[in-house]
Amino acid sequence: MAAMLLAPVIARPDPRPAPIAQDATDIHIVAGKIATTTQDSDGALSLAGSDHLPIVDASGSVHAPLVATSVTLYFKRSTPGTKAADLSKTIVAPGIHADAGVNAKPFVIPALKEWYGGEGDFRLRASSRIVIGAGHRPELLKLAKVLQQDLRELTGRTLSIVDHAGGPGDIRLSLKQPDASIGAEGYYLAIGKDVTVSATAYQGAFWGTRTLLQLLERSPRIPQGTARDYPEFAVRGLVLDVARKFFRMRFLRDYVKLLSYYKLNDFQIHLNDNGSQKLTGKDWHEVYAAFRLENDTYPQLTAKDGSYTKAEFRALQRMAMDRSVRIVPEIDTPAHALALTRARPDIGSAKFGLDHLDLHNRMTSAMVENIFREYLAGPHPVFTGPVVDIGTDEYAKADAEAFRAYTDRMIRFVGSYGKKVRMWGALTWASGTTPVTTDNVTMDTWYNGYADPVVMKQLGYPQISSPDDWLYIVPAAGYYNDYLDLPKLYRDWTPDMVGNVSFLPGDPAIVGGSFAVWNDIIGNGISEKDVNDRVFPALQVLAQKMWNGANTDMDYEHFAALSRGVGEGPGLNLRGRMKAGTLAFDFDHPSRNVRLHRSGYGKGVSGHGLRFGGADSYATLPYEEIGYDYTVSFWINPSSRNADDAMLFRSANSQLKLRQGATDKLGFSRDGYDFSFDYSVPANTWTHIVITGTSRGTDLYVNGVLHDHLYDAYIQFNGEKKEHKRLVQTLFFPLRRAGGFRGAMDELKVWNRVLSAQEIRGMDDGVGPGPGDGGGLRESRTEAPLKR
Repeated sequence: MAAMLLAPVIARPDPRPAPIAQDATDIHIVAGKIATTTQDSDGALSLAGSDHLPIVDASGSVHAPLVATSVTLYFKRSTPGTKAADLSKTIVAPGIHADAGVNAKPFVIPALKEWYGGEGDFRLRASSRIVIGAGHRPELLKLAKVLQQDLRELTGRTLSIVDHAGGPGDIRLSLKQPDASIGAEGYYLAIGKDVTVSATAYQGAFWGTRTLLQLLERSPRIPQGTARDYPEFAVRGLVLDVARKFFRMRFLRDYVKLLSYYKLNDFQIHLNDNGSQKLTGKDWHEVYAAFRLENDTYPQLTAKDGSYTKAEFRALQRMAMDRSVRIVPEIDTPAHALALTRARPDIGSAKFGLDHLDLHNRMTSAMVENIFREYLAGPHPVFTGPVVDIGTDEYAKADAEAFRAYTDRMIRFVGSYGKKVRMWGALTWASGTTPVTTDNVTMDTWYNGYADPVVMKQLGYPQISSPDDWLYIVPAAGYYNDYLDLPKLYRDWTPDMVGNVSFLPGDPAIVGGSFAVWNDIIGNGISEKDVNDRVFPALQVLAQKMWNGANTDMDYEHFAALSRGVGEGPGLNLRGRMKAGTLAFDFDHPSRNVRLHRSGYGKGVSGHGLRFGGADSYATLPYEEIGYDYTVSFWINPSSRNADDAMLFRSANSQLKLRQGATDKLGFSRDGYDFSFDYSVPANTWTHIVITGTSRGTDLYVNGVLHDHLYDAYIQFNGEKKEHKRLVQTLFFPLRRAGGFRGAMDELKVWNRVLSAQEIRGMDDGVGPGPGDGGGLRESRTEAPLKR
């Protein structure tokens, strides 16, 4: 638990309290250095780290914080053979300022490490500019352009970029911060009559602009003061399984923006995997498998139902680099490798199953090396970043020595191209005598039975804390976490905790943390939107914990309340949020918010309505979609001459159809899934349709009465346990286009909540909620354009 991290606790897999070493007797700061007794009854101790390295670094140098700050020091036992614990000691480092100043520290995620409050506010003005100064480094102009675009999307203002002296209201960017102790990711944010973001490197300056944007998201006036900010952990990430559920490149690019807004710097993309034979009961040749990246050496390797071109993947990495996010591509072998053996069956294991590579076949390593070589070699490699993940999890224990030899070979092969190697921890599970190099390797420690984190530390592997029981999201699977336990994570977890092992704060063995989304249950209906519904709230909490560790300024309830005011970042609306409580279009008059394409106005159910003449006849509306929870109401009068898949509404992500495929059923499609309601809309008569949606499912009401409830469907699997898994039939309601069928539509209303059955029934009785209920505006001829 988090509180235990402040006490000297040995890192080991036994949950019982560890022996507490005799504490160092005295710690002083002398001439800017930590001075302490270095000998106790159990042998010599040496300072090896702290949880605030920009205040007390590993050499013991002390750099004054803005205000007095508690720092936990980590002392390593250096006497060979001793069983005594390493220990920690908390000191208070004196600050430059005697107090915290006037303005309270503003709320951002993750919280600012240091803050000294000034007096008054900074206000973004119409005349504000982005100032980069004469003789700037080229990357500073790149940062200025990213910030310019973000401010335009956030505030609607386009700030000019200038290279001369600025004035009040301006935003200054600098890479000449003299305080080198803050490191590459640290920055200063000085807010006065103008704002200055200064750092020693691009990444730190970029993080400073994210803080500024979060402050401006809440208010155009932000408190004056100075922040000195930096992360406790170097790796702060998300792992996304795109193999067992395909995510479009647009989603990945949006997620780079989302992660960067919260200063998460590591995005690992799990490119290949397969379903479970045990779950499905199918022959290996029928089990789903996918490899998501274009491959010329083995063209049959690339998935046919969704993949990324090399050009797309390079562009993703360039875009991520501009936003200080590291893309880590993962090709997982020698298990989880059914996609590879399907492309080349002779390298599949006859003993362990075709999802395992045969490690005794000399062609196995040759094929895997060929795949990696295609992405690593040449003047324009596909994997452009510094880190590549080679997988290596969950291979059969019975062939441990061959697995270890293969792992060592792949580390050295990928490393030979100048890459740092990442891999999943498996060397406790696959114990043996065959050596596996630690050079140039970082290990994701995810389950202590596969890789004992204490032993991995002793072997010399830096570790990313990814404990499965805490940090694995497996949507609608019935095991691990469908949604993470956010209060528990906030209160009890830090990256120093791996399963039931707690390392001391500041121990350099732990380089960071990462949470993961695994789409194990193939075909269960989960959408990109459903994944984001699980990730976004977890991301807010884990961004705080991975940047600040155990240091929190407030309890979870206060954090959760304030975090609702922090969005996804400029230009994003992945959650389909609608600012107005209600949106209503009566279609009685032409409106600048309704742009017609081969459609027009005619007789409606009440006054006028929209009339459509087929697939290319529609109206464009100012919203893309609305996300959970919502209610959408409309009246429809289709003709009898509608084609298969005739549309009612569509967006970039989903479609609501009058006729789902060749059926005559009302239905919706998204993420490659087609769902149908048990209802056919009658022709040549007005029918009132109401659809409500939550993260659990979708309801259909017809003329005020509940007609279908898409919540309780299950998929039956015929594997060993004859399990059934929930089929997720959710819908982000599409709003960008109305029409695409023959007939008429009228009285479109949208609520950002689920109306009760009584309220819905009341609409047809004339007593339901009106178009303004919830604080929204009714669509009319004189209404100002709706904010997108």
